[in-house]
Amino acid sequence: MKILYLTAFLLVSLWSYGQEKPTTDTGPSQEIPNFKLYPNPAYSDVVYITSDYNDTKIITVYDVLGEVVLRDRISTNSLNISRLVPGVYVLQVKERHKSMTRKLVVK
Repeated sequence: MKILYLTAFLLVSLWSYGQEKPTTDTGPSQEIPNFKLYPNPAYSDVVYITSDYNDTKIITVYDVLGEVVLRDRISTNSLNISRLVPGVYVLQVKERHKSMTRKLVVK
């Protein structure tokens, strides 16, 4: 009798586990195609951001504590970073409802 209950329990467990199929399709990519950020590390007051879209970009720069230190909207490919002190930052770029995040080092 114990074997029958154990077998029934295992079959029900396997059947319920097998109901949800893992999804491997993540849908369309949320990254900006051919995204480039240069020079990095930055030694001057300007960094260049390019992509296939060449559309208006919304830029947000965070410091290592996660606080926003710079917000800008650019329609060209150059971003003025003269207000940033030397250090390590996280740069987030949004363009056409897609987003990229990169580390930016300012020297």
